Amino acid sequence: MNVWEMSERDYFANVAKRPGMFIGATTLAGVVSYLCGYDAHSRRHGGPGLDWREWLVYRGKRDCNHDWPGLVRHIALPEGWEADLTPDQEERTIKVLFELLDEYLAAREATQEQATASDHVR
Repeated sequence: MNVWEMSERDYFANVAKRPGMFIGATTLAGVVSYLCGYDAHSRRHGGPGLDWREWLVYRGKRDCNHDWPGLVRHIALPEGWEADLTPDQEERTIKVLFELLDEYLAAREATQEQATASDHVR
């Protein structure tokens, strides 16, 4: 399957396998920048974007003034963190970010499928 035929979930599963192929050095800042760029492009061209902050608040059972990258850190590093993450913390946060993104996209796909099925019943 080529990139143009992939669902968002499949696409990001491939990015998660080889993030360095998409962003160069695999850093949390690089992954966040890539996802923010993807989100902006999607919205600019009529797509839904990621729009997953509220889902992360619900999933993490915590609301704060952070945008989604901070909420991912709260979930990945419940013990807290300093401004500069250790290499282990950064690796864990990237791993958890992609796990959360997959979980979110799976839920969004299921909701879209249910809405489509409901439309066909009417």
